[in-house]
Amino acid sequence: MIRRIAAIALLLSLQIHAKEKMMPSIYEIEVITIDGTKTSLAPYKNKVMLIVNVASKCGFTSQYEGLETLYQQYKEKGLVILGFPCNQFGAQEPGSEEEILSFCRLNYGVSFPMFAKIDVNGAQASALYVFLKKEQKWILGTEAIKWNFTKFLVDREGNVIKRFASSTAPKMLEPEIEKLLN
Repeated sequence: MIRRIAAIALLLSLQIHAKEKMMPSIYEIEVITIDGTKTSLAPYKNKVMLIVNVASKCGFTSQYEGLETLYQQYKEKGLVILGFPCNQFGAQEPGSEEEILSFCRLNYGVSFPMFAKIDVNGAQASALYVFLKKEQKWILGTEAIKWNFTKFLVDREGNVIKRFASSTAPKMLEPEIEKLLN
């Protein structure tokens, strides 16, 4: 009987370990920079990441200013903001990557890393957003991103700590960011 219990415990332990191995680390997920370079999030290991799906023609577009302010204020302490343009909500990001980057730099002085346009929902959702949504579900356990400028806060170890609604102003994230930076 004891052998049987030990064997079952060992088998369960191996299954759990195998599942953990199957789940990629956030740092292993492939992304494409806004200039078309394939990479991963590995360069941001040991940084606090704020990952945001962004759009240039959205009612929340002015949040670029607040995101850039946060980035400038905390980048030396280890914060990085990662912008992922998305055209899934009201076609509010219709431009090319070049147009998006130009718009962000000219209008909001964006200097934080930007990435190629992606889908955040549906069959073509990027692997990064599939991962983020599984790690931090929304109200009543829903995973879908509801609109542009949804924000995910990730700690220095790659754990997705919190998800914030589009309407949450970047300034409101400061206490959460400061906790993770200290």
